[in-house]
Amino acid sequence: MSSFTDGVAIVTGGGSGIGETTAIEFAERGASVVVADVDVEGGEATVETIEEAGGDARFVETDVTDPDAARGMVDVAVDEFGGLDYAFNNAGVGGAQTPITDYDPEDWQAVIDVNLLGVFNCLKPEIEQMQEQESGAIVNNSSILGHVGFESASGYVAAKHGILGLTKTAALENGETGVRINAVCPGFIETPLLEEGGITSDPELRKQIESRHAMNRLGTPQEIADAVCWLCSAEASFVTGEALGVEGGYLSQ
Repeated sequence: MSSFTDGVAIVTGGGSGIGETTAIEFAERGASVVVADVDVEGGEATVETIEEAGGDARFVETDVTDPDAARGMVDVAVDEFGGLDYAFNNAGVGGAQTPITDYDPEDWQAVIDVNLLGVFNCLKPEIEQMQEQESGAIVNNSSILGHVGFESASGYVAAKHGILGLTKTAALENGETGVRINAVCPGFIETPLLEEGGITSDPELRKQIESRHAMNRLGTPQEIADAVCWLCSAEASFVTGEALGVEGGYLSQ
């Protein structure tokens, strides 16, 4: 297991699900962690979990659609811990499940604002700080739906496709700066987001979604956290611009 001792990490959407698990994993590997989320209760609970285990973390209430809030998040990492070595831009929303012809434009834009604009808003100050340090690794959370379509999820699919393009562009721009930028593409993961969307609470729907994966199951947040940490580690030193699928064979069918 890679060690991040003396490193500093930011995790957006760190108050639940994949973000919570990844923040805890960074801390267990020795990093100091800035947990960013609009969910104050969830974010503070993640920090409490880290501190109870002997780690060091700070919560920052952060709306990633606000570029000033995203910059403030990075400022906390630098002011509190002395720099920024790793970032996981994970904050996202599922959005409405409806056909394009019925999709309210304001609802569609809201999904784009959080899932795509939010990643851009975070990337900009993260990259600037890492360029100054001449080192760092960033992982953006895309999805299997950054590769393929999915019925009644046009906003989410469009945003996740956009994240992959943004990741590749950022990687090209930073190939010689010492900053690596990659994406992780999870399959359907057992998280509160799926429960809110009715997938894990509906046995028949859950079975249908599981069957789309070659492994015939949902993934776990820990499996994504491990992939994110690998992408941030020295073991992935020649990996940049990659869209790493962690998806149980979903994209192989």
